[in-house]
Amino acid sequence: MNRLFIIITILQGLTQTVAAQTIYSAEIEAQIKKVENNLFSRVIINDKGYNISERMAFYKVKGLSIAVVKDNKIEWAKGYGFADEKEKRLVTTATLFEPGSISKSLNALGALKLVQENKMELDKDINTYLKSWQFPYDSISKGKKITLANLLSHTAGIGVHGFLGYDRNTKLPSLIEILDGRSPSISPAIRSFTEPNVAFEYSGGGTTISQLMIEDISKQPYHLFMQQNVLTPLGMTNSFYNQPPTKDKLKQLATGYDKDGNEIEGKFHVYPTQAAAGLWTTPTDLAKYMIDIQLSIKGKSNKVLNKDFAQLHTNRFLKDADVTLGSFKQDRNGEAYFFHDAGNDGFRGLYFGSIEGGNGVAIVVNSDVGDIIYELLNSVAIVYNWKGWDKPKNVQTITIDKSLYNKYKGLYVVDSSFIEITQEKDELYYYAQGQKAKMYFTTIVDFMNIEFASEKTFVINKSGAVEGFTKRLKGDTLPPAKKVYDIEMANVKKGQYSQFGWHLLENKRFNEAIQFMQTGKIKNPSDIALSRNLAHCYLFKNEYKKAIETYVTFNSKEDKLTLKEELLYLKTKRFDKELIEKAIKALHL
Repeated sequence: MNRLFIIITILQGLTQTVAAQTIYSAEIEAQIKKVENNLFSRVIINDKGYNISERMAFYKVKGLSIAVVKDNKIEWAKGYGFADEKEKRLVTTATLFEPGSISKSLNALGALKLVQENKMELDKDINTYLKSWQFPYDSISKGKKITLANLLSHTAGIGVHGFLGYDRNTKLPSLIEILDGRSPSISPAIRSFTEPNVAFEYSGGGTTISQLMIEDISKQPYHLFMQQNVLTPLGMTNSFYNQPPTKDKLKQLATGYDKDGNEIEGKFHVYPTQAAAGLWTTPTDLAKYMIDIQLSIKGKSNKVLNKDFAQLHTNRFLKDADVTLGSFKQDRNGEAYFFHDAGNDGFRGLYFGSIEGGNGVAIVVNSDVGDIIYELLNSVAIVYNWKGWDKPKNVQTITIDKSLYNKYKGLYVVDSSFIEITQEKDELYYYAQGQKAKMYFTTIVDFMNIEFASEKTFVINKSGAVEGFTKRLKGDTLPPAKKVYDIEMANVKKGQYSQFGWHLLENKRFNEAIQFMQTGKIKNPSDIALSRNLAHCYLFKNEYKKAIETYVTFNSKEDKLTLKEELLYLKTKRFDKELIEKAIKALHL
């Protein structure tokens, strides 16, 4: 290699490293160091908080960006790791991430601004404002009308929790095709599943309807309205809703990575559901949004929303739920915070700000694993002495003899649900509620997890076999777990065989998954998810004929859309692409 080229490459790398960081005062730099070395989850293990670099390596997070707010001002912002590992492109404070549902908070500002300007009303039927499409009410809504307030607070009784992204090179559906679940949309039609104003049920589908309302009322493309009326007034100069992103922005975008640190196909996915998931942004820009809401609540700003509407954005919409009009509210020992977390394929994010205290933090990663975000949130809160934040409990752990691992490993039933204890390398892990958590032992039979608050104790009978374990939470006894030695004898609630079978499928444990599905079909013959999951297992075991014979039993339009959505999801998780495309083609999905 040419020596001059080497020197230029080194200089470019040094320039990029310098550009990634700002030099702060000695006092702020000291606070940054404390934050970087004090990460923890619910508890601290053995007197030691984690270091940010250690945790990024542990979670296989390539890049992270953070901005901290103090006294309604950005205290500091910093980037860590790679925006794109192959390109050796470092994260800077200007690197753009696509964290997903945080989009809904800024979308709510756009909708509330139209209400503030008397162009819409919060409590009128949404069809009053929808011009290019009408929501098709049916008997499910029981004659009740859905309002904009319902859409922004997830109380509309509307389905479709979230959306898969689209490949950058594929044909994108229109917004109306998405709303009606028509090809090339890969999500079901957005319709009522219960009557409105009954309960909170998170709905990206409902947010997508508000996107069309904004377009119809403003008579502008959504991304342009949001740029002119929300992002630019807030000073969010590095943010946009364009989907797909324009070519001039590509070098500023972070590349997404899966839970194993593999690059997302195409580097990132495209979300025509812009209001629900399409914002590209930085923590610095999110901090500007938080600060303006904090100041507007005090009557000290009016860049987008006045005091009354800023309060609507941060006050609970329901007494028994934390949801507001566009965000969520959390009370911590008398101190109120507003927040929203987020996740698109290859990205996770969170903003979390005090409503009155002037504090906050915004954190994003280009990874499918977001645990480090919450550990960093805890560190910032403790280092900056946020009101209401409990100091962590310190837990002393021991290392148990590995001869006990085989006794503890296996399947358990607790509260009529399956959980599992597995071994990975030299550690035991506890899987429950869709989450895998490392087990920390305080005695040879007592263990806890950072992610789950209960303390647990294995119950061992006289012959030395494990019968299950007990659970305690803050001194209260919870339903115990029973070890399962024969899955046909397990007593679980409906849906558990398909849910746990899907977990086995995602981890490519196909033989075990098939056994689960087949047992589940005998016990719950009406659970059609079991048949779909069983077909997926056959497909990836290369039992193609069996897979197709099972798939073709799904004839309805809705079933076919669900099937296609699941297959495309599995494609994003690095399942055999050729088999998936072959099945989609054969089934005319």
